[in-house]
Amino acid sequence: MSAGKIIAYIAAAILLFFGVIFIWGAFSPNGQAGWIVVGLVSVVIAFVLIFFAARRLAAAPGGESVTLKVDLPANVNLDMLKCRSCGGALTTDNIKMVAGAPVVTCPYCHTTYQLTEDPKW
Repeated sequence: MSAGKIIAYIAAAILLFFGVIFIWGAFSPNGQAGWIVVGLVSVVIAFVLIFFAARRLAAAPGGESVTLKVDLPANVNLDMLKCRSCGGALTTDNIKMVAGAPVVTCPYCHTTYQLTEDPKW
């Protein structure tokens, strides 16, 4: 959970607490009618914060799934992909797209590097 979501939940809890206190205090012998409005506004803002924090929380773990399909010209032979550092065999599961570039993470030595294509000539 990110720091922003934690802060949103804490702020919502504080607003909810004080909103209920204001509403409850409005019905005391020294209470004023304006306190109900302040309490209701605080409670509404708290629930809005909870809604947006939970909504971002639900979307964050999986993120958006992007499928990149590449059409290769002519007959292309694929070689076995090996780690630059340790020589371990890599699969397509070890390749992730980061900022539009393919990045490999070796499952053996945990080295991370960007894939580059060498010229064919």
